[in-house]
Amino acid sequence: MVKAIEELGIPAVHVCTIVPISETVGANRILPAVAIPNPTGNPNLSQHDEFMLRKNLMIKALDSLKSIIEEQTVF
Repeated sequence: MVKAIEELGIPAVHVCTIVPISETVGANRILPAVAIPNPTGNPNLSQHDEFMLRKNLMIKALDSLKSIIEEQTVF
């Protein structure tokens, strides 16, 4: 899906837990996630720490959208 969105000229970030799969399917901007059962969080953290983890992950995703890339990039 990310690759199709990019082909329309819209930058997209693939937040994923298994980076090699994203590389294989051709995603351009790849952001490693936390873990397979909880890609954008960690239930073992305190509420505040998990919020900060999620916030930082989304900030990285937004920053990667601003980046001009020439090839597949893992952020």
